Amino acid sequence: MFGSQPLRVPVGHDAHRWSTFHGERTLVVAARTVTSTVRVLETLPALLRGDGRVTVVFAHDPTSAFDAGVLELLRDTGCRVMPWEQLGDVSPDLILSASENIGVPEGDCPVLVLPHGVGFQKFVPDSRSARDRLSGVVPDSLLETGRAWLAVSHPAQEEQLLTAHPKAAGRTLLVGDPCFDELVGSRSRREAYRRALGVEDHQRLVMVSSTWGPTSLLGSHPDLLPRLLARLPCDEYRVGAILHPNVWSAHGAWQVRTLQAAALDAGLLLMPPVHAWRPALVAADVLVGDHGSVTLYGASAGTPVLLAAFGEDAVPGTAVHDMAAVTPRLDPRGPLPQQIEKVTREHTPERYAAVAEQAFAEPGQALARLRTALYRLLRLPEPSSAPPPTLLLPAADPPASPVNSWHVTTDVTLDGGEPAVTVHRFPSAVSAYAAARPDSAASFTHLACTDDERDHRLFESASVVVRRQPATTSVGALRWIGDTLDRLPGSLLTASAVRGGGWLVGLRDGRVVEATATGPVMEPGLPSAVVYACLLAGHPLDGARVALRVGEARDEDVVLRLRPAAPAGWSR
Repeated sequence: MFGSQPLRVPVGHDAHRWSTFHGERTLVVAARTVTSTVRVLETLPALLRGDGRVTVVFAHDPTSAFDAGVLELLRDTGCRVMPWEQLGDVSPDLILSASENIGVPEGDCPVLVLPHGVGFQKFVPDSRSARDRLSGVVPDSLLETGRAWLAVSHPAQEEQLLTAHPKAAGRTLLVGDPCFDELVGSRSRREAYRRALGVEDHQRLVMVSSTWGPTSLLGSHPDLLPRLLARLPCDEYRVGAILHPNVWSAHGAWQVRTLQAAALDAGLLLMPPVHAWRPALVAADVLVGDHGSVTLYGASAGTPVLLAAFGEDAVPGTAVHDMAAVTPRLDPRGPLPQQIEKVTREHTPERYAAVAEQAFAEPGQALARLRTALYRLLRLPEPSSAPPPTLLLPAADPPASPVNSWHVTTDVTLDGGEPAVTVHRFPSAVSAYAAARPDSAASFTHLACTDDERDHRLFESASVVVRRQPATTSVGALRWIGDTLDRLPGSLLTASAVRGGGWLVGLRDGRVVEATATGPVMEPGLPSAVVYACLLAGHPLDGARVALRVGEARDEDVVLRLRPAAPAGWSR
């Protein structure tokens, strides 16, 4: 399939001898980078749905610095692929790509170039020289042939292109942006996307988006992800990341995950580089971004945005520059929760309306306009079927690992004579970025771990150990509590949920507290934090009703009752 022999099926001089489907036209997709290949894969199926007149084959161009991952993507998608050097033997009727930097062979077939971002908004290194160039523009040599057509999403991009490259006159097609149409059209499924990512109703989802290169968000602030996770309580917030595919391609998934190991251990939702970023962006409550297209997509779709970086490689006069002019900045070293809450509170849908109007023309019509252009270039009548609809995005698989240990802060107050405990939990994996907080007579900090924590240093020094899975019976929970306290002499208490409802919390002195709560089912780390705080504050543990407060949006009642005696055979 990838060797030196000519590709016979479905194209080639004797393809008719081997093919099951006999197309009238041959469309070759030039696959050069993951970013550009994904854009075609997300668009082309809807345009050619059910039309056997068009034979499609993918040609792999290995000349990009971001070539890594392209062949794997094509294989996983089931594409028929041929080496780039055989493209000249195929005689295609149309070459389609979302990469402008392709060296197409001589011939007269048209070349349609789709944008793989939003317009021409970034200067990037030129692979053919030591200079920079305007991203998204094909070489002048291809423009001079009259074969190239550049799809744009707004007339302003055509004006910008003509100013920078006069030879592009008459070579643009206004089609809109299929990706933006999908994002806007899928907002009705926002709650489904949040559920798929494991985001609870009371949590804010903060997505962080970084383009590639030294001026990107990650290039400027490589520790922002663990810093956010260390400062935003994990019961109130989830943090996710959308990294440009060029980051993955240039450095490899192993390097990316190694560099972000602490953030991943702290529950980071690191979105895979293909497809999954779109539903995650729709699900976001706040987007922290830079001058990449994802930030512009999010802002234009109505998401509150904070800019953490904005590079000089962004092109002045473009929609992304106009977005930056009205977008508040994030101070990575400042109080992060307050900045997140402030941008959420002050956001209005009208903030980015003018930016969206400058970036995306004819919203909702992109696929229909693109299909018309595609068939015109193929010299085929457009199918009589209705124009392709903008489909709702599929939900993404949750890309996060469970958090196994937390630094837990508890504040005990009295509310109408009864104790109230406010709990904030922060993953211990990012404790190096946490703010210092001394204990007091009513404020306490402790380390809590699950029983499957792999770091034995954390596990053996934890004040509280909680069982990850509920016990089948109370007897099983009590046995686990006793065994765990015997095995871990440094632990002050252990806790287990019991299937069917409620929790059992065992103390070092042999007492066992039964805890029940109102509201949705919670993991045992929260009721165990209530017991820990009441124990240290000197509040009674028998017959007590305690208000559990997790952030501002959640307030549950937890009832504590001491069991009559420790289980038989439980020795200290």
